[in-house]
Amino acid sequence: MKNTMEYKGYIGSVEFSEEDCILYGKVMGIRSLISYEGETAKELLEDFHGAVDDYLTLCKE
Repeated sequence: MKNTMEYKGYIGSVEFSEEDCILYGKVMGIRSLISYEGETAKELLEDFHGAVDDYLTLCKE
């Protein structure tokens, strides 16, 4: 199992919270703190993609 994922050149971590029973992570290698979460792998991936897209939109502004 990989503990990272990649989207548009950004790497995101993959963690599991046993206490909250969720998957979560953060975009690595940037100064901003961008996090995402999901109850399933699909939700985590979708939230990661959305977080990166939002970050890129913010950077353009």
